[in-house]
Amino acid sequence: MSDTVQNEDNLGAVLFQVQQNLRQLKCALENITVNVGGETLDIQALDAAIGKTERSIRHADDYVKTVTTQVLVLPRIEDLQKKKQIPKWKPSLESIRDVCPQREAIPRASPGEKHKSALTKRLLHNPAHPNHRAVMHQKFGISLPDVHKRKTNKAKPDGIITGPGVSFPVTKCRHGLEKPEEDLGSVPNTNWLQMVIQPKAASLHSREDSLSPQTGRLGVMSTCHRQQKSETEPGFTCKTIDREWTPIPIKAPPPSATSNSMEHRVNGLIPKSPQNLLLRGPVNSNKYDFTILMGLTNPMARDFRHFKQRFSLCWSIVVEALEALEQLLRDFAVPLARVSGQRLVELGHAWESGWLKVPPTTGFLSVLENWEEVLVLLSRPGQRYKGEGGIEAAAVHIQSCWRRYLARTAYLRHCRRRWAAGTIAVSWLMLTQMRHVRKALQARRSRQLDNFRARAKHLAANWKRIQSSKRTIIHIPSLGYSQVQRMNLRGYDILQNIQISRLCDIRDENVDVIYVCPRHLGDDILHYYTRLLKCGGDPDEDGTRSPAASSSSARRFIVLTPEALDYFPTRNLCLSTLLKYSPRTLKRIKHLIQGKQAYIVGGVAHADDLAVADELGVPILASEPAIAQLHSTKSGGRSIFLGAEVDVSPGRGDIYTLNQLHETLAGLMAQNIDVHRWLFKMDSEYGGCGTAYCDTRHLSCYDWALQECHRYGPELWKTEWIQESVQLRYLNKIPEWLARHARPVKTSCYPDWACFLKTFLTQGGVVEAYPPSECVTCLTVDLLLEPGGEVTMLSCGDQLQGSCQLEALGSTVPQTSVNPETLQSISMRVGQACLQRLIVGYVSVDLATFLNRNTMEQKVWAIDLDLAYSDQLAMTQMLLMMTGGTLNCSTGCLEVPMPIQEKCCEHRIAAKPPVVNRYAVVGSHLFHSNLSMLYHNVFFMVCNAHGIGFNNKGKHGTVFAIYDSSERCTIGMITVSEDLRGALMTFARNLSVIHQEISPSKTQGETNFKELIKKIEDVLLLTDQNKMRAVKDKPAE
Repeated sequence: MSDTVQNEDNLGAVLFQVQQNLRQLKCALENITVNVGGETLDIQALDAAIGKTERSIRHADDYVKTVTTQVLVLPRIEDLQKKKQIPKWKPSLESIRDVCPQREAIPRASPGEKHKSALTKRLLHNPAHPNHRAVMHQKFGISLPDVHKRKTNKAKPDGIITGPGVSFPVTKCRHGLEKPEEDLGSVPNTNWLQMVIQPKAASLHSREDSLSPQTGRLGVMSTCHRQQKSETEPGFTCKTIDREWTPIPIKAPPPSATSNSMEHRVNGLIPKSPQNLLLRGPVNSNKYDFTILMGLTNPMARDFRHFKQRFSLCWSIVVEALEALEQLLRDFAVPLARVSGQRLVELGHAWESGWLKVPPTTGFLSVLENWEEVLVLLSRPGQRYKGEGGIEAAAVHIQSCWRRYLARTAYLRHCRRRWAAGTIAVSWLMLTQMRHVRKALQARRSRQLDNFRARAKHLAANWKRIQSSKRTIIHIPSLGYSQVQRMNLRGYDILQNIQISRLCDIRDENVDVIYVCPRHLGDDILHYYTRLLKCGGDPDEDGTRSPAASSSSARRFIVLTPEALDYFPTRNLCLSTLLKYSPRTLKRIKHLIQGKQAYIVGGVAHADDLAVADELGVPILASEPAIAQLHSTKSGGRSIFLGAEVDVSPGRGDIYTLNQLHETLAGLMAQNIDVHRWLFKMDSEYGGCGTAYCDTRHLSCYDWALQECHRYGPELWKTEWIQESVQLRYLNKIPEWLARHARPVKTSCYPDWACFLKTFLTQGGVVEAYPPSECVTCLTVDLLLEPGGEVTMLSCGDQLQGSCQLEALGSTVPQTSVNPETLQSISMRVGQACLQRLIVGYVSVDLATFLNRNTMEQKVWAIDLDLAYSDQLAMTQMLLMMTGGTLNCSTGCLEVPMPIQEKCCEHRIAAKPPVVNRYAVVGSHLFHSNLSMLYHNVFFMVCNAHGIGFNNKGKHGTVFAIYDSSERCTIGMITVSEDLRGALMTFARNLSVIHQEISPSKTQGETNFKELIKKIEDVLLLTDQNKMRAVKDKPAE
């Protein structure tokens, strides 16, 4: 035993001497001076030190053979800077030359040079790297000795692994990827080697059968409790909760000076005999298990002492993992934990090697045998606060939650305030921008209005001169209704194009026409109107027109379509708005009217009319849009009639509330007890769309009211106190009466009374009495209120109404229902009243005439006023164009000159063409859905086959007006005859023939032909009755 101790002491002294020599070698390497002149370094001192070290190690090899199985642990070679004792041999620092360049001379390194410098620094700190020797020689001129490479051995079978067995723990990262093999190729830790090397005597010299850097591999054994499977299944893995321990091959580091010395120390601890190179079989992991109670390990426990003795060489690594595990168990008050020692060691090595910076909780659970029970405790809510420092942890958690709540609340408040501030800022910017835009628009419209007024004054001052000279009329048949009305109107663009007959203004030789069309017209329509205008006009004495006059008519009109129509095909914009946004069309109109007298004739007034007129620089033959919109309402027209002192129907306007409607209606019904139907008209009513009616025969108390009226008599009934009782009773019954029996005229616009009443109260309207007679005739008078202050009647005709008696489908020209003098008087008074309100241009007045049943006198009521160019006036212009006649409204005659039949020249010079009277029936809204099946040329061929046409010499027949080329469902028609009966019969026959030709028996289609035919039959029957009555009255006289 004493010999063994003595040998151990000698071995320790030898090894200590080896360590001292290595330290001196390191110092010599650090203090070698570099020759600036480029001379080679003297490395004799380095070779002598290395040779002395090898001799000492060979001498110590004999002692190692006699050593027992105890492991001799060599201390690490520490750096001189970290060692407390200064070595005895130390060269003078003054001899070391400063080879570093001056700081001022060092240029600023680029990013690539910085990366290269960092890579060189890492190579200098890693002696095991194969490029370390080259870098040392390149940078410092030190030529390190080239250590001889060891011979490689072929790979042994997987079952038996030769060489020193080292078990490196291999972990997977959170994403399940293993650590790359090149990261495992670094120099293994000395403590790790000492843990797995069996305590056998080993040679300090490298052997032929030792581990080679090419084929040598470190066998990594699985440490799970199913470890025995690794003998037959090399790829077997043991899964834990957090990671998977997998046996992988690890390449040895490349040879270098440091690695060579490391191999000497490792190989010196391994037995030389090949039998000792075989590793032992897998060790049962349960052999090193121990128990932790309440987070504390009993150091005196037998299992723990056995575990500590087994892994004493690497205890500094294990103790860190053990302390962390104990702290975790104490934090969560785990009463009992069974620890697998082998897995704990692997976890410690993984932690120490840097693969796991801080092991997660699941990593600690993987070293426990009863991890399921511990996991349940760790997952239990509030378990952390039962362990060590639980009260402090709970306080910290509560404070953290509270601070988080306060911070979150403050952040949300800040976000809300920031959002509010941003919203307010954006709103303010938008408001400011809108205000600027609004002011700019107001300024522009004010400027346009001022220009309009200035041009209107100029037009009024020069009107007579303009009418007698060459002029250009720009016809813009725009319907400037509100957006709601435009969107609800069916075929809005066709309604605007119904007045295409304005082209016939060229019958005056001094007039050129520019017609702005709201639709794209086909070549067939343009060709049709070109031929029509060539044939019309004032004929020569023989009834024909000269070719020069025909060609002149074709050159004096032009049809333009705004290009904005293609940009807004479904917006139902009025024609003035489309023209406003059509710069090319405006530019062309400017070119056409340059240097000429021109003015605009519009339709229903709109604000964009001013913009178009201002852009073209021409006046408008109309009143201001604001004035026109004010007086064109039903209430405004009624006020004008009252100011003109003409008879109006009983009623009241400007009704906006339901109570006002009921009270007004009750008072009117009590005052006019003989009225059987009451009408409700919206202020913006057009074509019967905003009209409803209700009959008094459905009122339960109406018979009682009639009895009361007869009881008091007509004279006393006019007093208010007698009507009070009837009025109160009406007021109670009217709401139910209207709700049950009131009907809109056109259910396509308003399906029931509730929808109509809602719009009626929103827009306002009037309540009027329907004429108390079974035979009521309505007529339309068209007036021109000249800017000079004169009133001219342009057209008059009796209306042909449909089934509802409130919508006009056509008219007979001239009118025959009212005395012309009476009509002239009413028209002049209405015209003067309009002029007093600054209304100029074209005005249309609707009148109703009937016989009073009590006095049998004819009554004429003014019922409607339209401040626009009417459809009847447009068709009248076509009638006058085709017949070449004139309409004398003061006498109620359509005078048409007839051609002279004599052939003698002297008679032709002296004679004047005779003038005859003609009657015409005009229909501008003839609709039939089956008309779309025929093209226009086919339609005219069908009409010619049935003898439907116009005789230009006899000035009688039929003329059509076509409006569009695509839908072709709406047309206009004029029939001219010697008498009214003949014109009506021709009109009805034409409608019947057209309907039969285009309507099969099974598909009659949607049309208003039948209603108009029935109305004409009623008029013919009434005409026959009047003639028979006149014949009977003559003998009596």
